[in-house]
Amino acid sequence: MVSEWPSVSYAAWSDTCDTLHAHTQVLGKIAVALAPPEPQLQHAALQLTARGWETLLLPATNGSGGIVAALDLRTHEAVVEHTDGRVERIALTPDRPVRDVTREVLAAARELAGAFTFDPTPQEVTWTVPLDEDDEHARYDPEHVATYMQAATRAALVLAAFRAPYRGDSTPVNAWWGSFDLAVVLFSGHPAEPPSDDFLTRNSMDAQQFALGWWPGDQRHGRPAFFAYAHPAPEGFSDLELPLGGWDAQLGEYILDIDDLRQSRDPHAAALEFARAVFRHACAVCNWDMGLAATADGVPPPIR
Repeated sequence: MVSEWPSVSYAAWSDTCDTLHAHTQVLGKIAVALAPPEPQLQHAALQLTARGWETLLLPATNGSGGIVAALDLRTHEAVVEHTDGRVERIALTPDRPVRDVTREVLAAARELAGAFTFDPTPQEVTWTVPLDEDDEHARYDPEHVATYMQAATRAALVLAAFRAPYRGDSTPVNAWWGSFDLAVVLFSGHPAEPPSDDFLTRNSMDAQQFALGWWPGDQRHGRPAFFAYAHPAPEGFSDLELPLGGWDAQLGEYILDIDDLRQSRDPHAAALEFARAVFRHACAVCNWDMGLAATADGVPPPIR
């Protein structure tokens, strides 16, 4: 049976996708500016909620309380809310340049929370124009955004179900605005050497970990897909054979393409089995505590 899981190729909505990606970077950079720093850069992460992408509660620099900044992908607005009830809304449609939305969101956030420093440099993307000067990215198709939100929601539920029984340290299901993906990370409890010394890597990959995520595709992989990787990954990590999905040497990750997943009888279960199979393999070749590793399969169950 073909699944009702929605799918749209990156090529079909790349202009809207890149615009939406840029808007998420504005939210993420506000979080970086206001949130207390956390290990693994968790303070910078956004969350996927029923309405779209949003920050956690951020402290106002003027001492007035806190704010939340969000992209409401149902009403197609950027929203900045204060804990005292004040709300500012910025329209995302009709098509508006990232520059204009960025400036209005920043003005709203500073009005509600007080002054803060904002770095407008886009991160982990192919373009370099500062967000508050970007008039290249303006396309915003509400239908494509709605399809993306449907797919992202289903993916987030898989990530949450995978994480739920694990008894070691783990992250929430994070929405990462740099790479524009959803991801959850499980930790073994042991440190690891970061693969490079750049700021992001040395702060996010200093512990042994397994990551499972989903992203809507990009220029490297033109369709939505789940991905999984381990760090550090020893020789033999790429050798696992799977009924659905497999190792992508170019990306250096296990990939489960949405088009393959949609053909399964139960896509949620199939995606979850992909995650658990790669995690079991990673734990074996990376020498994790196998008792801890087994908890991701619900052995023993998390609630007794």
